[in-house]
Amino acid sequence: MEKTYTWDMADHIQTKEAVIEYLEAAIEEHDTELLLEVIGDIARSEGMAKIADEAGGNRERLSPSRSREENRSFVAIAHVLDVLGYRIQVLPKMM
Repeated sequence: MEKTYTWDMADHIQTKEAVIEYLEAAIEEHDTELLLEVIGDIARSEGMAKIADEAGGNRERLSPSRSREENRSFVAIAHVLDVLGYRIQVLPKMM
């Protein structure tokens, strides 16, 4: 019998460039649920406990699997990205 392995995106995000590309791709989809999942993947790749400590909260509060209503605010997303070492930037759309 073949052995299967669990695949987790967090295990494959190894550079700041990869984080930026992953975030940009999620933002382009205009899907809040996807963006929350991507931020969760990035946080797990950095170590969720460390991120929670730096954000002044706990793991459960920052987890994208928690109630979507509690995590949906733009401020919360911006704060977690800040703790991860990133910021949101607005650029002109390429035509």
